[in-house]
Amino acid sequence: MAEERLQRRLAAILSIDVVGYSRLMGMDEAGTLSRLNALRRELVDPRIAAHSGRIVKLMGDGALVEFASAVDAVTCAIEIQKQLMEHDAGGSDADPIRFRIGINIGDIIIEGDDILGDGVNIAVRIEGIAEPGGISISEDVWRQVQGKVAADFVDIGEQSLKNIATPVRVYRVQLGEGSATKPTAPALALPDKPSIAVLPFQNMSGDVEQDYFCDGMVEEIITGLSRIKWLFVIARNSSFVYKGKSIDVRQVGRELGVRYVLEGSVRKAANRVRITGQLIEAESGAHLWAERYDRPLEDVFALQDEITLSVVGAIEPSLRQAEIERVKRKRPNSLDAYDLVLKAIPHIYTVMPEGAAKAIPLLTDALALEPDYALAHGFAAWGHEILFVRAGMHEENRRSAIRHAHEAIAHGRGDAMALTLGGFVVSIVERDRVAAVEAFDAALGVSPSSAFTYLLGGAALGWAGEAERAITWGERGLRLSPVDLPFGPFIAMSLGNFQLEHYTEAANAARRAIQANPGFTACHVLFAAALAKSGRIDQAKAAAANVLALQPSFTVGGFCAGFGIPPPLATPLSEALHDAGLPE
Repeated sequence: MAEERLQRRLAAILSIDVVGYSRLMGMDEAGTLSRLNALRRELVDPRIAAHSGRIVKLMGDGALVEFASAVDAVTCAIEIQKQLMEHDAGGSDADPIRFRIGINIGDIIIEGDDILGDGVNIAVRIEGIAEPGGISISEDVWRQVQGKVAADFVDIGEQSLKNIATPVRVYRVQLGEGSATKPTAPALALPDKPSIAVLPFQNMSGDVEQDYFCDGMVEEIITGLSRIKWLFVIARNSSFVYKGKSIDVRQVGRELGVRYVLEGSVRKAANRVRITGQLIEAESGAHLWAERYDRPLEDVFALQDEITLSVVGAIEPSLRQAEIERVKRKRPNSLDAYDLVLKAIPHIYTVMPEGAAKAIPLLTDALALEPDYALAHGFAAWGHEILFVRAGMHEENRRSAIRHAHEAIAHGRGDAMALTLGGFVVSIVERDRVAAVEAFDAALGVSPSSAFTYLLGGAALGWAGEAERAITWGERGLRLSPVDLPFGPFIAMSLGNFQLEHYTEAANAARRAIQANPGFTACHVLFAAALAKSGRIDQAKAAAANVLALQPSFTVGGFCAGFGIPPPLATPLSEALHDAGLPE
């Protein structure tokens, strides 16, 4: 019955988008908005009205328009683009605004003033593959307009569009002499692992002397990203050909054959410098990560190093999450070893036995395809460690955790994440703290900005009784990446402060760990212990009740044995947990 009540109609849908909108806004927010509003008022809206179009919605960088006729939609688009070219020819703008337009015709669903459905989605996706200053249309539109509008069309073949089940044949509208839609070289094939280009950062300071600072920072970021073994990074000489040019990240992605693009800007004022960075998915133009750094300009090279480490450390987990989302869209029968690891990671990150049990078969399949895959061994080691510590301390999990940990270290000499996972499990399960620290140091040697190493390694150091180093690593990890394994640094800081008898700080860190991962028993255990030591026994007993609610079989002795906690830490921790009412 609900389906029968849906209002539907056939319509031509035009999607229009501003090329490089984020970059233009970063350069001159007020000026860009003023120019864009003027173009809409003087050029775009009158053309839409002249062809009986209805503006369905306006976004900051584009619009969605409905037409009753495909001919009207295409004619309107051609007039907009040609008038915009004439406007640009006047040379009034140093960095002119350009549009990208996509048009589809299809069945749409009416919901109030909005329109929904595949007919709309395809128009938006076709707009995404249009050339800057150009128009792309679906085959259905082409059938309706050929011979009826004054334009030629180029068949660019079937296109696989994001989140559209079947490929769509697309035609490019030839706008004639002076068109911005010049023939382009075929898109380079994407490599078999995540790929990124770091574009030259824009010097917004008005001081050409700062170019060296911008370029040096980009070079250092490229070097830092190149240390990430699973990432394909375009060399400086290739990405710097775009310096000083008005570019579109989608075009960059096609020309360089990369899935992701990092762009940014630098603005120096008085004795401070502001640096912005944006990580963009090249195909869709979607922003995956953005950050701004404000620093005093005291030691320019130390500042450059600090921001480079921060940017690289933040990008790595953002890229990994983007890859995890990408692989969710792949067909199950097309998954390779890398994809299987990506599918396993979200299950492992729960740090729960149920998640580990789901991840291990995926990792086993990955290792069957690639037996020396260090990262797969590392996550398998972690999965078995979770099962060992939290699901009964079974000997087979202990042996498997140690075996995979050593394989991860042996095969992962150039992979910071594999080394970190191996070191963590060796520390917790095998209790070889020396080998663990060697693995962590090797990981930081490979990737000094590895937030993952500081996050997971800091927790391992905390359980091993290294108080001050645990706090330092936790703080460093949190600074580099506040979203990747967010409870890890708080575990490290709680353990470190507890050992230093800073019980209020230990309780505060444990509380934040609980907020980040409320289902992880250890967070509640540390909270109860810190509260007990600070004399808040009633609150400690409430925290202890949460421990038993999560893990009814919990015992203090089993907990200390599971994490291999050394006596200098185990003794005061056990005393505090007994005071909180937890069983021996």
